[in-house]
Amino acid sequence: MAGSTTAARRYAEAALELARRDGTLDAWLVELRLAVELVGVKEAATVVDNPAIAWDHRRAIITGLLGSRVGTPTRNLVLLLARRGRLAILPRVADELKRLVDREHGVVVANVTSAQPLQPADLAAIAERVQAMVGARVEVQAAVDPELIGGLTVRVGDRLIDASVRGRLARLRDSLVAGAR
Repeated sequence: MAGSTTAARRYAEAALELARRDGTLDAWLVELRLAVELVGVKEAATVVDNPAIAWDHRRAIITGLLGSRVGTPTRNLVLLLARRGRLAILPRVADELKRLVDREHGVVVANVTSAQPLQPADLAAIAERVQAMVGARVEVQAAVDPELIGGLTVRVGDRLIDASVRGRLARLRDSLVAGAR
């Protein structure tokens, strides 16, 4: 897993350099996401990722799937990954490229997890608070975890703000156990 993460980061960094050079950062992000959707379909993935099938046949399938919907640089990256037997890391390459582009644009991602789905106004308020805290533009990614019981958690990078009922109960239990000693 660590090796594939490192590889994905290296491919994403190379794509970032090409995108900077050509001024096509946004196009790369959109095209890589599209490539993940098109080539990642189970039926296609079993064929294009099968080394028992001749490379020319797999290349033709990938080129046909992507067609004119992605540019040549993106298609070349997908073909390179397929040729090297690393097509499975394509989604991680796309995620890593998004992270690198966000960092370059001064955007931080706040992962907000709540016990119940949050309203857009609540997410906007959270984004404002986090933005004031970190001093950068914030993109909020929301998730729901009923095990939180109530409240929410916010993760920005390696910083975690736990305002959940589950977290409060755990802290209370820890303080009671520590006091009992």
